[in-house]
Amino acid sequence: MIEIIFGIGMSMSDDEEVPWSDNNNEVPWGNPTKNAASSVQVQGNSIVGKYTETNAVMAMILAAVSYFMCGICSAIPAVIMANGALQITRSQPGHPDQGLAKAALIMGWVMIILTVLGILIWGILIFLVGGVGLLAGS
Repeated sequence: MIEIIFGIGMSMSDDEEVPWSDNNNEVPWGNPTKNAASSVQVQGNSIVGKYTETNAVMAMILAAVSYFMCGICSAIPAVIMANGALQITRSQPGHPDQGLAKAALIMGWVMIILTVLGILIWGILIFLVGGVGLLAGS
């Protein structure tokens, strides 16, 4: 199989037309390099390496884990890491980690608020039960 493909590639030059294509009726957006008036532009540069790396993925993992296992113990580091990632993404417009950092920040803060509310509710519940116990004992 490899020999057949290699043989076909060696027998055709770069200038030959492919027999099954019709280059005269080509769709303009199908090959923007042949049609200069096309609105689609092809860039030769890749985006990899243009942006500074962030800890947005780690912040998101910590924020997600905080809902199932560690609670506020992993929500606080998630918020700290997400803030750092957001500072980097705000300084570089179009950074691919911006949405992930925002989501991690929101999830972390929601978990912190839920934990604080839970502690307050338990405190109020204990205070009310204790107050009722004192009233009943007198």
